Amino acid sequence: MDAGTEQLWDEFHRVVNMTSRELREWLRTRSAGPEDEQYPDRSGPHLGQRVLEILGKRKTDLRDDDLAVMRRVVDKVNGLRGGEEEPVAGEAHWRHRLMSIGHDPLRPTS
Repeated sequence: MDAGTEQLWDEFHRVVNMTSRELREWLRTRSAGPEDEQYPDRSGPHLGQRVLEILGKRKTDLRDDDLAVMRRVVDKVNGLRGGEEEPVAGEAHWRHRLMSIGHDPLRPTS
């Protein structure tokens, strides 16, 4: 694994501060509806589902599309956080968007 991939892996796991179980439960809760209840493992936004898949992988099992998703999540979290390192509440909608990709802004990232 090259240094860039290693760095992306570390950064991804720093910004995704929810466990896969917490994220799975959050996605199910957020998108509770008749259609999602039929397929609870597919609930939530596609990006959130991809984060769950990546959390279940080892570094050696990553594919190029996984790396692209990881970069997108890191960029999105950093963009929405605006470089803020300390936990902040913000608006509920903002927090929920972040949580849907595995980042709880009320939790420390390190």
